[in-house]
Amino acid sequence: MTAREPSKPITGARPRPATLTDVARAAGVAASTVSRAFTKPGRVNSRTREHVLRTAAELGYRPNPVARALESGRTSTLGLVVSDITNPHFFALVRGAERQASTAGFTLLLGDTQQSPQTERTVVDRIHASVDGLILAASRLPPAELRAYAAAKPLVLINRQAEHVTSVVTDHVDGPRQIVEHLHSLGHRTLVFLSGPRESWSGAQRWAVIRDAAAALGITATCLGPFPPSMAGGPAAADAAIGTGATAVIAHNDLLAIGTLRRFSDRGLTVPGDVSVVGFDDIFGADFCSPPLTTLTGPLDEAGRKAVEILVTQPEITVRAPRFSLPSHLMIRESTGPARPSA
Repeated sequence: MTAREPSKPITGARPRPATLTDVARAAGVAASTVSRAFTKPGRVNSRTREHVLRTAAELGYRPNPVARALESGRTSTLGLVVSDITNPHFFALVRGAERQASTAGFTLLLGDTQQSPQTERTVVDRIHASVDGLILAASRLPPAELRAYAAAKPLVLINRQAEHVTSVVTDHVDGPRQIVEHLHSLGHRTLVFLSGPRESWSGAQRWAVIRDAAAALGITATCLGPFPPSMAGGPAAADAAIGTGATAVIAHNDLLAIGTLRRFSDRGLTVPGDVSVVGFDDIFGADFCSPPLTTLTGPLDEAGRKAVEILVTQPEITVRAPRFSLPSHLMIRESTGPARPSA
């Protein structure tokens, strides 16, 4: 048996990274000048700043983000908190926000609240001091808490509104009305709205518009729920809808709608022959299910970009608390059709 050769000593230790002091010495300037060149460039002569940056690049110097934050009071980080990170509804929003943040030289910190107001409160409290601004998407927090957070840090809400807090929403009035008018045009006179979480601001707005639009058209509309806003909530929601005898179902979101499609099939009902189904959000996969889902869609990627743009370029605007509304439109697919004939 051959004895193992003794391991060779490691030679050539990893070189020490360049420090701010190294850059100052090589550039022939004070360390405070180097610091200002990175954190407060407007307070340094342009030629001096170019010389410092060139020297730093040659030495491979990378500014310490923690030190820069202490010096400037800014972290170049934004927090984006969503109610359910597993919901494809948020994919486009996160992508739009991330691209806008990256373009502006900011890092995006993502948090998930799992549909829980308490978890949302914990996440926001945990990251509040570490970011320059906050974006809360589909927040479940009460208005008073949102106003308190907005008073302490630039904050933008997405698909949620609260007095004195800046918001970006996809249209929540004309969109649901489009759904009711579409179903009315197909001969439906009885419909149900399958509601989501009780704390959902958007869900409450949708039902209010659906109820009023249905009344204006002489349609009977009933609200059922709440149901979990997921495919797992579909069976109970579908069974409840069947019990009403309604010919059309409007679900809180696409995941719940897709869950009802599966349950209707299990119970021998055809969509849209026996019942029409409509969702909200136009998530990835809404056109893959069977049948493809009719749903209300809006530019969520644009909403993400807009929220980041506000925080990066005009953080002071959040004090005036404007409300931005983005258009929505109905994506008609095969899950809606003419109402079944009356028995």
